[in-house]
Amino acid sequence: MRIAVTGAYGFSGKYIARRLLDLKHDVITLTNSPHRGNPFGELVKAFPYNFSKPKELENSLRGVEVLINTYWVRFDKPPHFSFAQAVANAKALLEAAVRAGVRRVIHISITNPDCSSDLPYFRGKAEIEEHIKDVGLPYAILRPAVLFGKEDILINNIAWLLRKLPVFGVFGDGQYRLQPMHVGDFAALAVEQG
Repeated sequence: MRIAVTGAYGFSGKYIARRLLDLKHDVITLTNSPHRGNPFGELVKAFPYNFSKPKELENSLRGVEVLINTYWVRFDKPPHFSFAQAVANAKALLEAAVRAGVRRVIHISITNPDCSSDLPYFRGKAEIEEHIKDVGLPYAILRPAVLFGKEDILINNIAWLLRKLPVFGVFGDGQYRLQPMHVGDFAALAVEQG
């Protein structure tokens, strides 16, 4: 089976692609950096996102049965990256997937997306989820809270701060409810849903 993993060079994308390769799937990736060093060598062919060239984006997805979409931007920093542009890009990707004949979408979202949120990050994630429901493809939406593992940013930064600082601030009364998930377990879930 041919499966596309967007951002297979990124944190969760790498784990997902590796698991798919171990299961002997044909894996491609869509990336902003198709000429960057490929950690999978010739095993994973890289294509540029081509959001502004819908036909090329569609052609990259031809023959793909499942699209596992990790695409998003971490920071809202116009004009280079913005959540509004990420929403438009994700919609272009999904529409190209439909035209290319992709049969299923696994979308990586975030906990508590909300179209009426004051926060553009959560509002944008919710807008993409609504668009996925409208495009007509079978789908699964995964909403991890926090992923941890080798090379993660958030948990490793918190661990570094805990080791280096004499005090560490905690919001509220210290009973912050957080359920982190190992990125390997998350990759297994994403592959299972595909």
